[in-house]
Amino acid sequence: MKTRITNLFNIKHPIIQGGMHYVGFAELASAVSNAGGLGIITGLTQKTPQDLAKEIVRCQKMTDNPFGVNLTFLPTVSSPDYPGYINAIIDTGVKIVETAGRNPQEYLPGLKDAGVKIIHKCTSVRHALKAENIGCDAVSVDGFECGGHPGEDDIPNMILLPRAADELKIPFVASGGMADARSLVAALSLGADGINMGTRFIATQEAPVHENVKLAILSAKEIDTRLVMRSLKNTERVLNNSAVEQLLAKEAVLGKNLKFEDIIDVVAGVYPKVMMEGKTDSGVWSCGMVAGLIHDIPTCLDLIERIMSEAESLIRGRLADMLK
Repeated sequence: MKTRITNLFNIKHPIIQGGMHYVGFAELASAVSNAGGLGIITGLTQKTPQDLAKEIVRCQKMTDNPFGVNLTFLPTVSSPDYPGYINAIIDTGVKIVETAGRNPQEYLPGLKDAGVKIIHKCTSVRHALKAENIGCDAVSVDGFECGGHPGEDDIPNMILLPRAADELKIPFVASGGMADARSLVAALSLGADGINMGTRFIATQEAPVHENVKLAILSAKEIDTRLVMRSLKNTERVLNNSAVEQLLAKEAVLGKNLKFEDIIDVVAGVYPKVMMEGKTDSGVWSCGMVAGLIHDIPTCLDLIERIMSEAESLIRGRLADMLK
């Protein structure tokens, strides 16, 4: 299947693995890229630029295919060493970066001068247009269904994707609710050039997370996620657990008086405990509503090949038959 995204990133299939904290290591990124998709290493999971450079080199030894690095620009007072991370990306020869968070404009010239292609994660059409205007090569349009931060507009992909198609000139992929061939075909029909999958790729054999995390996703239904930190204007979709219930209770009591310090114990620094140690109730962690569509733990190759095969059957079979 050829789309503007496969052509832009020189990949076989229009499937991108989202950058996920303490999930996007070389093992998963290389497996997705070897299967014909675009694997992504999560930059800020690596504690220093030097650590990121080592992880990139490790991934390069595992795959000869293109892969990218996610770099999330956080709205914090003490920012990470972004110039250092960018130098690590450039110096190791990575040519694709997925940016997220705040506006990446100040960092684009150095990346573009090095021949790096940029895909920026957006949760609204206006932000996608801004990304296009500042020179991003593509965008990932994240609907309200997505795990992690869906923004504050609450627009689902059935509306957001065709709106993006109406406005954008650059390629874009659909993110949020993407899990299978039906997701891909639907996204393509709504104007996207491919899909970005996060939660679905956690439940794969190569995802380097604890088995408890994968089993938690398999046992979850589409109604088992919650939105937290809405009162802080930092909404995050997470899998429901006891820590989430605790946080929501505080939000209900404190309302607009809630401060980050009130919930820091279940929000900050929990990903190593969850993803590496399997303590899935120790804090809040991102998960999409798409968990309700995930019923197995395949290899990345089996997953991607299944999606592409079934997508072709849908297009050539069920949809084509409707035109007869």
